[in-house]
Amino acid sequence: MCLIAFSWNPGSDQPLLLLANRDEFYARPSAPAEWWSNPSGIWAGRDLQAGGTWLGLTCSGRFAALTNFRNGVPQNNGAASRGELAVGFLQGTMSPGEYARQVTARASRYNGFNLIVGEIYGAAGRAPSVWYCGNQEGGEARELPAGVYGLSNAVLDTPWPKLTRLKARLAGVDDNDAGLVDACLAFLSDPTPADESELPDTGISAEWERLLSPVFIVGAGYGTRAQTVVRADACGNLEAHERSFDCAEQARALQPAAVRRLRVRVRTTA
Repeated sequence: MCLIAFSWNPGSDQPLLLLANRDEFYARPSAPAEWWSNPSGIWAGRDLQAGGTWLGLTCSGRFAALTNFRNGVPQNNGAASRGELAVGFLQGTMSPGEYARQVTARASRYNGFNLIVGEIYGAAGRAPSVWYCGNQEGGEARELPAGVYGLSNAVLDTPWPKLTRLKARLAGVDDNDAGLVDACLAFLSDPTPADESELPDTGISAEWERLLSPVFIVGAGYGTRAQTVVRADACGNLEAHERSFDCAEQARALQPAAVRRLRVRVRTTA
């Protein structure tokens, strides 16, 4: 997952609205979101090369989302899979804070990452909470108060142009709009590149910086592979919509290879 924007407002009519694009090489085998049988109880897409996920949910209202960190440093091919970090939270029972602190303690085992974990409605007497952690400077484990947040391939809320644009659009949505999901998918499909003067310098070539600068990426061999909108309301209704692309031709035409929808009713702690 390479771009996430979310509104977190526990106790409100819409405690969570999350928009996310996963960017990846088209050649990397992946499966669209579905209920997993091993481990069970997880609804997520799956990286078929390493076995983990970039974004997942459970029917109890736990969620996890992951991005890689981009700084031009060569990857350690012997490092543990970052996708297992999201799966570990989804299949477990630790509070988001406990899990984020545990991940921080062993974060050096992984290539650069950012991780968001949360319980939308709380659990076992715990209040709802969302935590962020990572293994780069500024990625220490911390709870996030109510607000609008954004995450790409740098630490939380680093103001890259595409992230600033997506956060602004998310902040302006009407929670009661019947077409909210379609509007959010349209936000996620913005192919506008950043101005040359606004491109970040992350240690890669200028050509790659330009290619990766839009919200929605379409390259010859690399691009946005999955788009996900997650929406939760105060009554425990949790929805997710995902559409996925297997090649650049599908992405350019916005003709997904697969569309997945999740609707569950979570038993809240209220």
